[in-house]
Amino acid sequence: MTPIRPAWPRPRLPASVTAPPNAIGAAPGRLPVLGHAIPLLRRPLEFLASLPAYGDLVEVRLGPRRAFMVCRPELVQQVLLDPRTFDKGGPLFEAARLLVGNGLVTSGWAEHRIQRRLVQPAFHPSRMASYVGVMCEEIDAALAAWEADRAFDLNAALHALTIRVTMRTLFSTTIGSRAVAEVQHCLPVILSGIYRRMIAPIGVLHSLPTPRNRQFDQARARLRTVIDETVQARRSAGADTEDLLSILMGAQDEESGRRFTADEIRDQVMTLLIGGTETTASTLAWACHLLARHPEAEQELQAEVDHVLGGRLLPAFQDLPALDHTRRVVTEALRLYPPAWILTRTATVETELAGKPLAPGTIVLFSPYVLGRDPRVFTDPERFDPDRWLPGRVSSTQRGAMVPFSAGSRKCIGDSFGMAEATLALAAVSARWRLRPVPGTAIRPKPKAALNTGPLLMLPQQRTRPAHPASCPCRRDGHDDPGVGPASLRGPCV
Repeated sequence: MTPIRPAWPRPRLPASVTAPPNAIGAAPGRLPVLGHAIPLLRRPLEFLASLPAYGDLVEVRLGPRRAFMVCRPELVQQVLLDPRTFDKGGPLFEAARLLVGNGLVTSGWAEHRIQRRLVQPAFHPSRMASYVGVMCEEIDAALAAWEADRAFDLNAALHALTIRVTMRTLFSTTIGSRAVAEVQHCLPVILSGIYRRMIAPIGVLHSLPTPRNRQFDQARARLRTVIDETVQARRSAGADTEDLLSILMGAQDEESGRRFTADEIRDQVMTLLIGGTETTASTLAWACHLLARHPEAEQELQAEVDHVLGGRLLPAFQDLPALDHTRRVVTEALRLYPPAWILTRTATVETELAGKPLAPGTIVLFSPYVLGRDPRVFTDPERFDPDRWLPGRVSSTQRGAMVPFSAGSRKCIGDSFGMAEATLALAAVSARWRLRPVPGTAIRPKPKAALNTGPLLMLPQQRTRPAHPASCPCRRDGHDDPGVGPASLRGPCV
């Protein structure tokens, strides 16, 4: 495939600054009290992308608090593979705890070990086929509502889709349109508020009754109410199901005998809802945006989907291994625009990183966005090239730089779930539609607590599908088109 560049330039490192290997530096422009909050608020991606020029470990200030940005993949792996020394912490997770409490993502190392054992059965590979069935039903319903040549906000549509998928797998029930709208309204406000509390962790600023603070508190309360109502309704139904909530309610740790309390179940549900919604929807939005602007890449993806699906409009669980190029497109979108674009850890003991002694409590930062665009690791890193992830082309260093789901024992528990959902949704979109940006629209990354496209106006154009195979059961059932006739009479091409 011909290499393709994104529609906007990558932030460049300062030409006048060159750091030797393993150098320890400091970011310029620090202000009293605020630290680097202004560049982190106004131009965070450009600011972070400039830091590797100052060293492999670069001091920044989050408000008055000292932190160190890790700029090399090997050092990031050292941090991630030693979670006892570099535990979850820092202002990002302190702010996130306002929403999800002490859930799986925010809990400390010792508590996380127990929680992970309790939650892990919900993500056993044996359950993936049933989850994929839910995904495909919701994907099919969502795409059927699109109208040819009628502009719509793809980002909002994908968030609604992932909310429905996550809620159905959590609660075995279809979430109402009001609840979907509530979640969609609340999440951007909450993620923006969490990011502001991370870059300027000054308690008094966020306790003032400003409009932004009131909006954050209201959105947090509304989202918790939606979750509490849904959990209570599910409990009251008393159904014996195999959904995630049932697993959480019945889980007991064999080593400690520990069970989740009601509050802890709510925290885990909030964690899984946000993790299962924002990351997958944002990744899909970026993938569709990149494909729409690069027709050659889009055509290669469509060719794979047409070959694998053989005329069907919807992929299935058994198609996932064959959708190899589709998965590489998702991976490349994650490299260029990882939803979790900045993360923090805290040193729990006196330690050393890149030769720099770190005291207990030191904040450590790393950015999957910066790592994925490092020219020392990726050739022509701003280029959109899914084939860079072919087995014969990707190096161990490049794999080490790809941490959109983190790594080690704190790696996202739902990474396989999210990759499957994104791959299936992208294949289903490609089987039915070509998406084209509305003329005159410009998309720029919206870096808050997650890296989002913001409103993504698209015009769907219906594809002319390839000839339907004569051997397909749909033809034998008397239906020349797999999309014709009642669902109960259609063959597996639906």
